[in-house]
Amino acid sequence: MFSIGDKIVYPMHGAGIIESIEEKEILGEKKRYYVVRIPVGDMKVMIPINNVDGIGIRDVIDRKDADKVFKSLETSCDEQTSNWNKRYRENMSKIKSGDVFEVAEVVKSLVARERQKGLSTGERKMLNSAKQILISELVLAKNMNPMDVEDIINERIST
Repeated sequence: MFSIGDKIVYPMHGAGIIESIEEKEILGEKKRYYVVRIPVGDMKVMIPINNVDGIGIRDVIDRKDADKVFKSLETSCDEQTSNWNKRYRENMSKIKSGDVFEVAEVVKSLVARERQKGLSTGERKMLNSAKQILISELVLAKNMNPMDVEDIINERIST
């Protein structure tokens, strides 16, 4: 169980800080929720406490792991399939995993593909989403400004 003030990652949405724990009645059923503020995009989400394990909520990585994520962006990415549909499904699976290294891999591979061949509208949306998820966790892990984190990501991928 998490507490108010904890930094957590909500797969597919990003990292945030638990601001409160509230009880709400929805469709006649009372449930307790974590109210999480996600700093990137200034979004608030309510996560049912009884679903936390099923959704893959986890603690934000520490500073050392954040440095490893930045470092991983410098390596070249594996060749991806030319089949758009298969590539999209593989990338979506990585994002849904909630693993920050997998999300970084998606960002890195889509940026590389964008430079080589350009991206479809769907893949461009996926890149933007994956980048926001990655930035949100690194912002909380390193206690940095989102724009500075994005600059570092772009810099590391371009090398």
